[in-house]
Parts: sequence; structure tokens; C-alpha cells
Amino acid sequence: MIRAAACSSQRFCNSANRLEQNPLYLYRLITRTRLCSVHSSHSSFQFHAHLNLDSYVSALINGTSSCSRVSDCQAFHARVIKSVNYRHGFIGDQLVSGYVRLGCEEDAQDLFDEMPEKDLASWNSLISVFSRSGYKQKCLVVFSRMRFQTDIQPNYITFLSLIPACTYKGALSEGKCIHSLAMKLGMLSEVKIVNAFINLYGKSGHLEAASQLFEAMPVQNLVSWNSMIVVYSENGFAEKGIIIFTLMRRAEVEFDQATMLIVLQACECLGIGNVAGSIHGLILRFGLNSNITIATALLNLYAKLGRLSSSREVFKEMVYPDTVAWTAMLASYAVHGHGKEAIQLFELMVKNGVQPDHVTFTHLLSACSHSGLIDEGKHYFRIMSDLYRIKYRLDHYSCMVDLLGRSGQLKDAYELIKGMPVEPNSGVWGTLLGACRIYGNVELGREVAERLFSLDPSDARNYIMLSNIYSAAGRWIEASTVRALMKERGFNRIPGYSFIEHKNKIHCFVVGDRSHPETGKIYIKLEELIEKIRKAGFVPKTEFVLHDVEEEVKEDMINKHSEKLAIAFGLLMTNDKMPLIITKNLRICGDCHGTAKLISLIEKRTIIIRDPKRFHHFANGICSCGDYW
Repeated sequence: MIRAAACSSQRFCNSANRLEQNPLYLYRLITRTRLCSVHSSHSSFQFHAHLNLDSYVSALINGTSSCSRVSDCQAFHARVIKSVNYRHGFIGDQLVSGYVRLGCEEDAQDLFDEMPEKDLASWNSLISVFSRSGYKQKCLVVFSRMRFQTDIQPNYITFLSLIPACTYKGALSEGKCIHSLAMKLGMLSEVKIVNAFINLYGKSGHLEAASQLFEAMPVQNLVSWNSMIVVYSENGFAEKGIIIFTLMRRAEVEFDQATMLIVLQACECLGIGNVAGSIHGLILRFGLNSNITIATALLNLYAKLGRLSSSREVFKEMVYPDTVAWTAMLASYAVHGHGKEAIQLFELMVKNGVQPDHVTFTHLLSACSHSGLIDEGKHYFRIMSDLYRIKYRLDHYSCMVDLLGRSGQLKDAYELIKGMPVEPNSGVWGTLLGACRIYGNVELGREVAERLFSLDPSDARNYIMLSNIYSAAGRWIEASTVRALMKERGFNRIPGYSFIEHKNKIHCFVVGDRSHPETGKIYIKLEELIEKIRKAGFVPKTEFVLHDVEEEVKEDMINKHSEKLAIAFGLLMTNDKMPLIITKNLRICGDCHGTAKLISLIEKRTIIIRDPKRFHHFANGICSCGDYW
């Protein structure tokens, strides 16, 4: 008898383990046990001995939360109706959550309406699950029902679910109403609620409201400070975000990993290398350089600021870099045009047993493209699928189109697009259009542009690209027609600008700019530089002026491009040992590229220019891109 009891106990334990792992097994076991209890008092005794009401409800709740199919949830729902009350263990609320989680919000709403007793916990549960599942509007509708159909007052938990639902575009007015209600109910003494409102106003661009809430707080916690740094950085005020971080340090609030990642992001937006260096010092001081996430973010920052050597040093100091860190370093090589180094790093990564992913291959293919490594790019594109079993994505096809297009193989690039197993997006077609502009293929350029117009008619860049293709070919009537179409649709050309850092300040220039306080000196220096490179045999490449004007006018226009002004300023203001790091919002033109090469030789200075695609390192009259970009 004892042995039989022991065996029975063991079977029950095994069943309990299976209950947690398989919701369908749970449902079948519960159903079988309940049916047995109808036909046998002995079975009923066994049921109550091994699975009392609380355990039964608990098992149902666990099963409901484990459901991955709607049919499973419905099966548990049926058992609840037959066996227990919706209020037992709040299982009704659990079922509502289960339906929403599985995408059946209407079923969830119907069940909620059927529940005879709904208290604040029930309403909060539905509001919360709608908010977490992305049904923001339904979340607000449920709250409105609770307010106007019952006398239940919202509490702390209600607001923490409601505010995120208003954080998204289009719900600011509702957020303001909830803010007023929270103030009326005295909820603004809760730090988490105020932090949520700071996030709401920050994401909506209302910096003053966010700042007022922050300053009115009697005590700001770490999340409060982090939120304010994010608010300013994401709204284009990265410098203010850094100032907030400085004030946080003065207030002796200890920062965490999240803070540092936010600050590094602000440094990237700010684009000032000296500030990045200071933050790096702080990371070293507090021993955060051993944190792989922070070290990877720092590596990325240095690469985007043009300091590839610093990125290398950060990577070398990593003891056990993960796939993300390896990929970040590979991406840094790619954007700086160091294709061979990127390949060497990839091979070392694989040798060290780190598994590459689809992102790794995107940057590897990009590195091959930027460096003209055609055969290598084709090789890695092939083994990515054959050897590593990674499915091709649109980004990979875009890289291969870029690889073929940059090398002039426009027909092969076009055939690759037509043979894609997925529908090519505007990014893939846009890459081919860029190649058509480089090689002056007007007919293919027109066809590709028409596809882009149908895919994304609101993207002005495609119209500008086609206009430039026509202009470069001297087809001024077609170019004028495209520009007229742009004007008709309300598009404006994006003005080109270049900026350079000096004394912790960003100095920005546009073509023909005369707004800078040192304009006189800048133009004198620029004229000296142009005279020097002319004597060295440089001939202005006026074909890059895409306007139907006289040759002299073209030469004057091209000599005042924004990057040339930035170079002249940098040479005036910095010492001989410092590299000039200039950032552009548009692709560098061929004339400015040739000019920068000769200036680097004559002035014996390293000039680094970053455009939207890559970095160009000019030194001793040579560019790192090998004139392949």
C-alpha cells in the first residue's frame, strides 16, 4: 500500500511538471479528472486530494498564460465556465490578457463585458494589456469607459499604463488631459508617473513642458535624469543633453549603463571629438570599459567621428568581444573604405569561433563594395547562403547591386534585381539609380527612376538624382521638366552643407557662405589654396556643376563648395599635426575630391571627409577610396 502511494505520488509529480510545460496536457488532465469525478466518488476524492480548488485555478492560470494558440485559450475558457468563477484567482482577467496577447482583442473585450464583477484591478488589467500589446486607441477607450460608466477612480497603476499609450504621435492632446487628471488626483508626487510624462512630452517635441516637470520634482531619480538627456538629444539638442549629464554628475547621482549609452548617443549627434574623449575618460575611470555593450557603443562613436584608429584601440582592449562587437568593428572598416582589413577581421572572427549573422554579412559586403573588391564580394555573397545558411535579405541584395554598380556592371546589377526572390524595395532601386548617375546611363536611369517614383513618390532624392543625370548629359530640357515636376509636387532641393569641429564648437558652411565671422580670412586662404593646386597642374572639373551656365560661372561656383570652405577654415584654425575632419550631408563631388587630394599633398595635412556613404581619408595626395566611390 505504501509502495502504491509512493508510485501515485511520483506520477502526480511527473504530471505537475508536464502541466507547466504543456498547456494542452494540462487541459486534458483537468478535463479527464473532472469527468472522472462525476462517475466515481473515489475519483472525486483523488481530485480533491491532489488538486484542490486553489491548485486547480492556479493550474488553469498557468495554462492560460502558456497558450500559444487561440484554440488552447478557448479550451481553458470553456473549463473556467464549467468549473470555477471568473473571480477565482482573477482568472477572468488572465483570460482577457491571453486573448489580447494572441491578437483576439474583440474576444477579450466580449469576455471582459460578460464578467459580472469588474473592480479596479480588472479595468487596470485590460488597460495594461491593451497598452503593452500596442492597441493604444483601445487602451484609451477602455479608460474612458471606466471613467464614465463606473464610479471607480484610477490609481497609480492605471496611469503607468495610460501614459505610454499617449506617447505615440497623435495622442498628445489625450496625454495632456491625463496629465490634468493626474494633477487633480495628486498623482504627480509619484516619481515614476512624472518620468512617464517627461517621456511623453519629450517624444512629442514639447521640451519646455518636459523641462518644467523635471525641475518641479522634489527628488529626481536616475530615470528622471536619463529621460531628460534622451529628450534633448532626440530633439536635436545634444549639447543640452551633455549639459544635463554634467549637472547630474554634480548632483552626485550615480549613472548606470543606460546613462552611458544615452550620453554616447548624444556625443554622436553632437559630433564633437573632444567631448567623446572626455566621456571615454569617464568610462575608463569607472571601469566601464569592461562592459561589452558600452565598449561597442564607444567603438561606433569613434568610427562615426572619423577616428578609426581610436575604434581599433577600443576593440583591441575587449577581452571577449561578442558578435555585435566584431560586427561593429567590421562596419567601421567598411564605412572608412578599408575593405581588405574588413575581410581579414571577418576571417579572424570566424577563426575565433564567433558566428557571423546577417548584419555581419551586410557590412562585409558593403566593405567589398566601397573598396572595389568585386570577386571577394561575390564570394562572400555566395558562401553566406551555402556555408553559413543565412537567408538573403534586401540589404544584402542592395550591397551586391552597389558592388556591381560602382564597378560599372550596370547590366549585371539590373539582372540581379530582376532575379531577386523578393520584391525589390526603393533602397535597392535607389542604389542602381546612383550607379546610373555615376556612369551617365540615361536610359536605364530613367527606367529605374520611374520605378522609384511609383514605389515612393514623396522621396525628393529620386527626382534630384534623375535631374542630375539629365544635367550631366547636357539634356537640359528633360532636367528642367523633372525640376518643374518637383516644384509642382512641393519638393525642395536639399541644400548641401559641410561642418568641422573647432574648440568644442561646430562650424557649418554652405556653398558660397559668407556668414562666418572669419569669412574674409577664409576666402583669402581658399584663393591661396586654389592658386597652389592650379600651379601643380590641377584643372577644375566643371562638369560637376549641373547648371546650364557659362564656363567661368561654373568655375566660380565650384570653387565655393562648402567642403572647400571648411578645408580653408580648418587649415587656418588648427595646428599642422591635427587631421581635418569634415562632415557633409551630400555626396562629395569629383572636383572637391580631386582638390582635397592635392591640398593634402601641398599642405602636408591629413583631411578626412565623411559623406552620407563613407569616409574619405586624404593624405599625401591619395584618397583611401582609391578614387573608387
